[in-house]
Amino acid sequence: MFYKRKSFKRSIGLVMALSLGLSFSSPPLIANANTESGKEKAGPRQMENLGRGVVAVRDGSTVFISWRLLALDAKDIGFNVYRSAAGEKEVKINKAVLTKGTNFEDKTADLSVDNVYHVKPVIDGEEVEDNKTAGSSFTLEAGKADGPYVTVPLKEGGPIRNVWVGDFDGDGEYDYFLTRYKDKPQVVEAYKQDGTLLWSGSMGPNSDASNSYNSATIDVGMWDNATVYDLDGDGKSEVILKIANGVTFGDGQKWTDSSDTKQWIAVLDGMTGKLKSAQPLPDDFISDGPLATQLGIGYLDGKTPSIVVYAKNRTEDRKAFNLVFSAYSYDGSKLKMDWKWIRETQEYADGHQNRIGDFDGDGKDEISTIGFVLNGDGTLKYDLPDVRHGDRFYIGKFDPNREGFQGYGIQQDSKTGLLDYYYDATNGSMLWQHKDTANAGKIDVGRGNIGDIDPRYPGYEIWAFDGIYNAPTNKQITTKEHQPYPNFRLWWDGDLLSEKWDSGNIGKWYYEKNKVGRLVTTWKYENATRNDRKVMAFYGDILGDWREEVIQTNRDYSKLVIFTTSMPSDHRLYTLAQNPMYRNSMTLKGYTQSHLTDYYLGSDMETPPTPNIYLAP
Repeated sequence: MFYKRKSFKRSIGLVMALSLGLSFSSPPLIANANTESGKEKAGPRQMENLGRGVVAVRDGSTVFISWRLLALDAKDIGFNVYRSAAGEKEVKINKAVLTKGTNFEDKTADLSVDNVYHVKPVIDGEEVEDNKTAGSSFTLEAGKADGPYVTVPLKEGGPIRNVWVGDFDGDGEYDYFLTRYKDKPQVVEAYKQDGTLLWSGSMGPNSDASNSYNSATIDVGMWDNATVYDLDGDGKSEVILKIANGVTFGDGQKWTDSSDTKQWIAVLDGMTGKLKSAQPLPDDFISDGPLATQLGIGYLDGKTPSIVVYAKNRTEDRKAFNLVFSAYSYDGSKLKMDWKWIRETQEYADGHQNRIGDFDGDGKDEISTIGFVLNGDGTLKYDLPDVRHGDRFYIGKFDPNREGFQGYGIQQDSKTGLLDYYYDATNGSMLWQHKDTANAGKIDVGRGNIGDIDPRYPGYEIWAFDGIYNAPTNKQITTKEHQPYPNFRLWWDGDLLSEKWDSGNIGKWYYEKNKVGRLVTTWKYENATRNDRKVMAFYGDILGDWREEVIQTNRDYSKLVIFTTSMPSDHRLYTLAQNPMYRNSMTLKGYTQSHLTDYYLGSDMETPPTPNIYLAP
């Protein structure tokens, strides 16, 4: 189903005053903005060449099958679904070519035998072959338990905090990289999609889950120190790690250095764990000890991916933080640092995660932490003078009727009483603010979320702990007694509104009743559990159609439990994993964040434009 946004005829005024001592203002805050204009737009950008990602799960006596629509598929592409039962000849199970949502319900399967589902594209009435065939079929094993999930077996080991995805073998489907943060020394492991262990590595004696800044440590606090991506465009993903003396790679080779403080960014072969190249981290603050890092991917030149490194340590007196951003490019043989940016004494606020995307529309990605934005060349684009530290912020297309991108964030102990705020992410101009000046410096908002959860109002809604507001108009929709908990936005069911994941439950906000209804209780399946930070190990669109998956583990960490929707939908969107800003977000950790597309995804949306990409081999 394609979409055309309906005109919204209702006029909604801004809230002028509220109770509880909250004030609202829209000051014209633009500082250090130097938005470029009149330049040729960069691109196209290299993107993963994904397969169909077919997945099938059991929903009672029905089998739900789902697959990817790809970003560069023909507009009129359709699909047929075939089933092979118990090894017999496959038969087509749809009566007419499927041209709406990329999912199908099989109500006639014999679930006591293996059923192999095979999806075939149809163009101009003829079935055609996909260039990636590994993901075009899926086997639902005989007697598979009922539930919206699949599992991936793992070797025995310690607790798992984070999982990343990437295509290690080049078949067009996502494999898995994970970190066992409690092991001493800490351990990393890479698996194929079916659970085959590819390799494991040791982070060595300089990894310690109790020390954020120990030089090879992964997964302490907000510091992940790892990511996964196809950097050189050969169709196979690399693993990127921060390393130090004593790290042992997947092929058994050991990294040694006379210093236990010096650190490097290392690129490893995803299939073998062999070191391909390494470059030192900036050493400007090495006298204060090792740097803790977050790693992510951005297309800083608009064409090829770069590694973005956000790094901090503390001064010797432990009272101040040093902060440095750096960017690295990899050409298939050599890694090099392209630039670094040091905060020095400027009061530019950082937070617990980053956002990377083309916020100003020039085709090149920018890098944002909560209080400032860097251009792709490492120069400051703008900062938000009123904004200080906070635990959550978001950048995306939240208003279908406004040009560009918007941002929303929350604050911690703001000296001005700022609680949360909404701004134009293109240039940093503030659109509205919520303040509690009577309690300035005393309030940690803690959580905030954003998504289209009420179709009666245009654009996304935002909510922290003072009720739900419509973001474009700042209109309060509910009081704080009637709102969902502000944790993670999720696209799960069959409509275009946002669902939520919180405390292991997938739920939906029923705006007519001002209440949350539960859709999935994840612990009921395979004893699925959250990680030590009480969040999922990963989530994003990695299987099936455009709805999102949630990866958790079972309680003894012997398998990944991947939750994938079993709810049919006629809405037809290309896989979110080929949307540039969404895919960047899948590489970022820090405090786990909700992923967002670079187009408006919500009720009454327009058909998303084809992204300016080309596919790796």
